[in-house]
Amino acid sequence: MATDDAEFLAERFEAHHSRLHAVAHRMLGSAIEADDAVQEAWVRLSRSESESAGREIDNMAGWLTTVVGRVCLDMLRSRRSRAEEPLDDWAPAPSCEDPDPAQDALLADSLGVALLVVLDTLTPGERLAFVLHDLFGVRHEQVASIVDRTPEAARQLAGRARRRVRGAQEPDVDPARRRKVVGAFLSAARDGDLVKLLAVLDPDVVARSEAGVVAGATAVAAVASGFAFVGAVVRPALIDGATGLAVLFEGRVERTLGFAFVRGGRIAVIDVVADLDRISELEVELL
Repeated sequence: MATDDAEFLAERFEAHHSRLHAVAHRMLGSAIEADDAVQEAWVRLSRSESESAGREIDNMAGWLTTVVGRVCLDMLRSRRSRAEEPLDDWAPAPSCEDPDPAQDALLADSLGVALLVVLDTLTPGERLAFVLHDLFGVRHEQVASIVDRTPEAARQLAGRARRRVRGAQEPDVDPARRRKVVGAFLSAARDGDLVKLLAVLDPDVVARSEAGVVAGATAVAAVASGFAFVGAVVRPALIDGATGLAVLFEGRVERTLGFAFVRGGRIAVIDVVADLDRISELEVELL
C-alpha cells in the first residue's frame, strides 16, 4: 500500500477509534484489553486493504464494529475457557471530543460498575448482543453476523441478557409499584408538572433516544414535560418484558418508552424509541 493510501486509511480508522474503544471497553470491562481489541481491528483493516488492492470498504463503521465485536467475542470466550475471574480494573470509558448519540448513551449510563458486574454473569454471546444492540443501537442482523446466529437468535440473546440485567438492577421493585410510578410519570408529563416529575425520577436519571441523551432529574423532567402526546393514545405496555408505555397514533405504535428503576422505585433510565425499524424489533405487549 502506497504511503498516501496508508495515511488516508489511518485517518479513516482514527475517525472511528473513540467509538470502537468505547464498544470494546464496555464489552470487555478493561481499558487495556479494549486497546488490544482496537489495535487488532487496525491490523485486520490494514491487511484487508492490502489484499483488496485498494478497493475501499463501503461501510467503514459497520465493518470495524463487526471486527471489534468478533475480536471481543473471542477474548470473552478465551477468558471463560480459562475460568478467569472478572477483571477488576474497570473504570468508566473516557469520552471523546466528538461522540455520537450511541456513544453518549453508553458514557452517560448511570449504572456504571453495577452494570459491569451483571454483564460478567452473561454468556459471551449474550453480552455482545446486549452491548451492541441495547447500548449502541447495532441492528440484530449485524449482531447475528458476528455471533454466527440468525437475526431472530441474536434478538433472543439480547432479550435474555436484557431481562437478566433488569432483574439484577431492580430486585425489590414489584410490577405493581413500577406500573404506579410509570402512571404517575405519564400524568405529570401530560400536565407539565415538574414537581411531580421530580418526585418519581432518580436524581441521576438518564433519558436516551435516537436524538441523544439527557442526564439528571431536572433536565429529564424539563424534556418530559414537553412530550407531544397530542392526538395520541398512550397505553401501559411491556417493552421486551419490562414496564413501559406505548404511544399509538391511529392504532399504530409509533413510540415506546421503556423504564428501569432503582431501589425504592424511582425511575433511573428512560429509553425512548421512535424509529419504526427499531420498534419493529421490540416485543410490545399492550396492557
